Amino acid sequence: MRVVMFGYQTWGHRTLRALLDSEHDVVLVVTHPKSEHAYEKIWSDSVADLAEEHGVPVLIRNRPDDEELFERLKEADPDIIVANNWRTWIPPRIFGLPRHGTLNVHDSLLPKYAGFSPLIWALINGEREVGVTAHMMDEELDAGDIVRQEAVPVGPADTATDLFHKTVDLIAPVTIGALGLIAAGQTEFTKQDRSRASFFHKRSAEDIRIDWSWPAEDLARLVRAQSEPYPSAFTFHKGKRLEVLAAVVSQNRYGGTPGRVFYREGEGVVIVAGADARTGRNHGLAITRVRTEDGRELPATEYFTSMGGYLTNRP
Repeated sequence: MRVVMFGYQTWGHRTLRALLDSEHDVVLVVTHPKSEHAYEKIWSDSVADLAEEHGVPVLIRNRPDDEELFERLKEADPDIIVANNWRTWIPPRIFGLPRHGTLNVHDSLLPKYAGFSPLIWALINGEREVGVTAHMMDEELDAGDIVRQEAVPVGPADTATDLFHKTVDLIAPVTIGALGLIAAGQTEFTKQDRSRASFFHKRSAEDIRIDWSWPAEDLARLVRAQSEPYPSAFTFHKGKRLEVLAAVVSQNRYGGTPGRVFYREGEGVVIVAGADARTGRNHGLAITRVRTEDGRELPATEYFTSMGGYLTNRP
């Protein structure tokens, strides 16, 4: 099939690589300009560079809503558009232009985790598996019929970076497998159960601020979700920002006020956590490694020279 590809960052790069290695003919690529957004500078392999290396025409757009782009798409005469990590709305006159419509590739197990940063949100929420879904695009965000979907398990110590590497390897088989079904003439695919749908926004600094009223299990997953190269989860100690680089749920249960710097346990320092921590039924968060406001990284047992005091949400 003649394919036009819309995509950005490493997800788009992997999709374009799979298409270039396939039997299909990539006739045009549309991608976003480089961004200074903290999360868009991560996994930033260039779709434009890869296309140009293979002699494929490239258009750079923030939004696909201008007449020049529409005319170029009509001239390209695609059988299908394939999109992955395209960051703005694609209007119906574009996604409905190709003979077979538009196939969107999304890094979640739709209908759950539509929208942005699905791997991070899924890890924070304790999902047991994540994956990649190829679905036909329609007017509702990430809501079209599912053509192909594959899942991988979330391990007990997995970080968001681990899940990225697990799922990015699914892009090629999911995309090319879905295109194979479409090229073979299949037109009926799996409807999404919209009662199970969930939508998530882009991550920002507010989303990585530690709230000590959360249970320790949730906070441990937040720390893993914000693993390098993502911005680290942070709190404040004595008015200064403190990034939490590694933490685990404590072995013992600790009662008191959330945020209290309480006890050395193993290689960590336990912080009281949970809205009902006063009951004494909660585990705490055992912080094992931190980064200070001036950039020093050190074990928590070295940073906290004495117990007592509080970690807070604000300075």
